[in-house]
Amino acid sequence: MMIGPVARGGAVRRGFTPHVTPVAAIQLAVGLLLVWSASVLVTGCASVGPPTVGRDRFDYVAAISDSWKRQMLQNLLKIRYADAPIFLDVTSVISAYSFEAGLSVSGQVAPVGRGDTFAAGGGNVGYGDKPTITYTPLAGDKFARSLMSPHPVSGILHLLQGGYPADSVLRVCTISINGLDNAQGSRADPRTGDPRFARLLTAIRVAHRAGMLGFRQKSPKDRESAVMYFRAPTEAGADVTREIRDLLGLDTQAREFNVVYDSFPSSKTEIALLTRSTLQVMAEFASYIEVPAADVTEGRVNAPSWGSDQLRLFPPLLRVRSGDEASADAYVAVRYRNSWFWIDDRDARSKVSLSFLMFLFSLTKTGAEVGGRSLVTIPAR
Repeated sequence: MMIGPVARGGAVRRGFTPHVTPVAAIQLAVGLLLVWSASVLVTGCASVGPPTVGRDRFDYVAAISDSWKRQMLQNLLKIRYADAPIFLDVTSVISAYSFEAGLSVSGQVAPVGRGDTFAAGGGNVGYGDKPTITYTPLAGDKFARSLMSPHPVSGILHLLQGGYPADSVLRVCTISINGLDNAQGSRADPRTGDPRFARLLTAIRVAHRAGMLGFRQKSPKDRESAVMYFRAPTEAGADVTREIRDLLGLDTQAREFNVVYDSFPSSKTEIALLTRSTLQVMAEFASYIEVPAADVTEGRVNAPSWGSDQLRLFPPLLRVRSGDEASADAYVAVRYRNSWFWIDDRDARSKVSLSFLMFLFSLTKTGAEVGGRSLVTIPAR
């Protein structure tokens, strides 16, 4: 901002009326600068951080959630096409804000006829947003422990206690129960499921929803062991509990049964779960992805052949569609190998399945986390 020159040699210069003196002009300039600087300082003195919480917190949550869904779907596609999955974790998000303001005032008062009388002022305002986001790849021993280790029985129990349906958890997380084989569609070891396993899941679903069957820890001190128990059945529920006992070969009089990790039980009061690893669970989910017919014909990917009876007994865990363009109503979509793959937002079953897989992955990754954390130092400004 520049005011002047104001007066020179007694003549009135452009910019002011004749009755304004040079000193008054400088005072006016200084006054205007002080008003401007006060408004800037009042704004700057107010904390920059709090107003950003309501915006940034939800924006970052939405961005991380969306990227997590896309990363999971892309890794399912990698497994489907026999590529190695790669996971990149967002371990920290730090936003640093800065606000800077400054002003300068200068002027000159000269005797009449000996120079110019003027006043000058300037100001600047600066705002900075410098986010620091830390990414950590899941690799090496951490990858092996998180993705390749079978789920412990205690982990299955935590999922059941978290409210997930017993039949869904057992369908996803087990290879066999007391020697009854689950269906497996992974490329490495495809197999058709035992029809008795499907009957068992149905009976467990009915009994669990009716409150006739439950799971708990063996004791407060033993958090790694689980117990499945029967409550006294009603007349209508006696047939369901009897079917579960018959399918698993359990003692007809016992009410509680130890749940262990094994292929076969050692007694009639034991239930042996052979559990999958997270990588095996992902391979199972990936086997149901619809792939372009040309990729199957050219041998780029294998397609499990399921008969109608198999699909009836073991329906697909999720449905991922493919095409040249993604649906405008996609819940999540990624581009892979020149094709688009997506889950429809109206497909509630597939959305729940993907969310369950993400939660399962997070649970196993967190449980296996024993290494040091990333350290990020943000300098004060």
